[in-house]
Formats: sequence, C-alpha cells, structure tokens
Amino acid sequence: MDLYEYQAKDVFAAHGVPVLPGRTVDTAAEAERAAQEIGTAVVVKAQVKTGGRGKAGGVKLAKDPAEAKEKAEAILGLDIKGHVVHRVLVTEASDIAEEYYFSFLLDRSNRTFLAMCSAEGGMEIEELAVERPEALARVPIDPIAGVDRAKADEIVKQGKLPAEIADEAAQVIVKLWETFVGEDATLVEVNPLVRDPQDRVIALDGKVTLDDNADFRHAEHAQLVDERTANPLEAKAKEKGLNYVKLEGGQVGIIGNGAGLVMSTLDVVAYAGEAHGGMKPANFLDIGGGASAEVMAAGMDVILGDDDVKSVFVNVFGGITACDAVANGIVEALGILGDDATKPLVVRLDGNNVDEGRRILAEANHPLVTVVDTMDDAAAKAAELAARA
Repeated sequence: MDLYEYQAKDVFAAHGVPVLPGRTVDTAAEAERAAQEIGTAVVVKAQVKTGGRGKAGGVKLAKDPAEAKEKAEAILGLDIKGHVVHRVLVTEASDIAEEYYFSFLLDRSNRTFLAMCSAEGGMEIEELAVERPEALARVPIDPIAGVDRAKADEIVKQGKLPAEIADEAAQVIVKLWETFVGEDATLVEVNPLVRDPQDRVIALDGKVTLDDNADFRHAEHAQLVDERTANPLEAKAKEKGLNYVKLEGGQVGIIGNGAGLVMSTLDVVAYAGEAHGGMKPANFLDIGGGASAEVMAAGMDVILGDDDVKSVFVNVFGGITACDAVANGIVEALGILGDDATKPLVVRLDGNNVDEGRRILAEANHPLVTVVDTMDDAAAKAAELAARA
C-alpha cells in the first residue's frame, strides 16, 4: 500500500525523523485556517499517490492565509495523472539551502535491501539515474546487520553529502531505517531531504510503500486506507482474499495460478494483442494453488465486474491442484455466477491430469468457454475475442 505524503510524514515523525509541522485539509476554508495556525508562509501540496505534482500545478507557495485559501481552491479537484485531488497538505514553508535524495528499498533482483543516496535531490531520480548514474550512490544493506551509525556514515560518504551536515544526516538515515523495518515497508523515500540555513536536515517530502503481507503485524495500517480513492474492484478482491491488481487500459481479464505464470500471461497477452487492435491485459489475478469452484467464482466475479474487460483468459498449470479439479471449478463457477457471466472465456490447461480437465470442459460445452491447447494460441484467441467485442 502506497501512503500519501502526509501519512508518510506522520510515520516519519513517529520514528523520530524530522519533518515540518502541517495540517491536512479537505476544503479551501480549512486551508486558510491551517495557515493562520501555522503563522508563517506555507506550502499547499496536493495529496495524490503519484509523482509530478509540482509540474502539474499541485504544489504552491502561499505568503498568507488568504493566499493559502486561493491556492487550495486551485488545487482541490485538480486531476494529476488520473488522480483527483481530494485533500491538500498545508505545511510550513522552509528555507532551503540544499536538496538531497535518499531512500531505502527492497532490491528484488539481488534479494536484499538497498540504500540510495545523492547530494543532488529535488529532481526526478529516474532522470538522474540514467543521465548521471555516478551521482547516485547505491549501497547494499545486509538484512541481518541492518543500518547502524557506522553503516549510515558509509552511506553519507558514498552519497557525497556535505561534511557540515554529515553527522545529522547519518542520524536521520538511522531513523529512516528504523521506519523501514518497524513499519514493514518496501520503500521509504525522501526527495528532497533538505538542509536549511541552520544546517538542520529535514524530510521535506516523503514516500512510503507498506508490505500488505505484513498487515497482520500492523492493525493500525488499516486506518491509512483512503476509501474514496481505493479501486472498488481491488477492494472487492481483497475482501474475497484474492491477489488482484487492476491494470489501466486493458481489455483481457487474466486468471492464473501462481504469480510467475500470471506475470508470463500478462506478457504473452500484451504481445498477442498487438495483432488485434492493441488489446492489453486488464488485471493481475493469482488464485493460487487451490483453484476451487468458490475461488474461481470469486475471481471471475471480480473480473467480470470490470467494464473494461471484454474477454477472460484462464491460464492454469495443474500441479498440486490437478487440471480436472480446475475444470470442475470453472464449470461450477459458471453455474454459481449464472446470468452474471456474460463475457467469453478462453481456457488453457496444462500439467497434472490435463486430459481429464479438457474432457470435463468439453462435456460441459458451455457457450462462453473456448478451450485452447497452448498458451500463445490462447492469448491470441482472448485478444481476438476482446477486439471483436
């Protein structure tokens, strides 16, 4: 789960990371009152879970409460990369001497954690990484040893942060590591991490991604969910215990068993769709190893509820759960859904007991189901049916 900036800063503050005081509000009038309470020039910042807010007009300086109200009126309701602004953060404006970049993240390719640090912050870090990679230090973190003061000093040195603030920056990095571990995060990013004229180091912005798999350890994280902006299909899938992610601009619903197989299916459908009007996968949905009728019905119910979906590709490799059980699950799921099942299904089965699984589907002879032997041909058929619809 990605957090809003104000939520990230609240988490930072709870772990001792220095942030500036501010208030999150829903109306322009509340923004004016917040600016009055702060008593200095303020920055009014759109709260959306995407980058590029400044370029889109979502971050504005206000010299007084009246101007804060005016800026909030301009930002609230703004569409930033498909994210509508419902809330703004009114925070104390900061005198900035220098801007830096810092983050901890999960390095999946190397199966460890990574610290990234640069004396050049405030810009798109992706651009810096491509154009001047030598300016961005990448420091592997041993998950067992973690980040103590000595490791933080090493990160500061490799990131080439100024000597004048090296001590305080190292202290902040240790606190950010405590945040990363304590909250079970997969990303903690500060851009910019700033130095003010008094040589204080402050997290001026914040981005945090929490690992949903650790929710059982953090009951308080449920309070961070914004129901107004949550994708209703993802919320529905979560209630059903499904591992589902909605993908923008897709027309082919995907159901598979196993994350690796589903990821491969997304790629194959995207490739096949190029020959059928640019059809794309509409979602990631991993039903896991137990493809029972109830699980299959739950998955199909979520996907068929997506108005963007024109066809569904069920791609299952039978292992512990054999293909005949999967086939029975599909047939029973269609029976459970009844008239709610209206979109064509392309089914590819392989693996354990595949012949029996195909026989069951052939015998059922459901008008919505087309069985295709290979993954590539099934993807092409699903894309064709989506384009035709």
